[in-house]
Amino acid sequence: MSRFGPRYKAVVGGVLVVASLMLTRAAEGEVPTAADFAACNAEAPQAIKAGTASPVVADHARADRARKSSATAAPRAAGLESSDPQIHGMETVGARDAAYQAAYRSCMRRKGF
Repeated sequence: MSRFGPRYKAVVGGVLVVASLMLTRAAEGEVPTAADFAACNAEAPQAIKAGTASPVVADHARADRARKSSATAAPRAAGLESSDPQIHGMETVGARDAAYQAAYRSCMRRKGF
């Protein structure tokens, strides 16, 4: 039998819920800024040189598509537009490299996107 009553457990549970809400970033409404894009675009080449980027199959597929589409289209100066917040804002040239995509995604994930 527990020495703590149901009221104590309810209070502790409520405190834990409130604390977790305060410590967690709200998923809705969080939008990456130009500063986030710039920071991750600057960090990606460094991560590639350090060998810490780990591309996945989707990175390789997107890089292939980007290379094929860039052969027929003029390169854009603006960052990549995507509904995926982890690749949105990536430099167009970087989108052609799977390792760059992995490093960029990792940076955006650490920023909470």
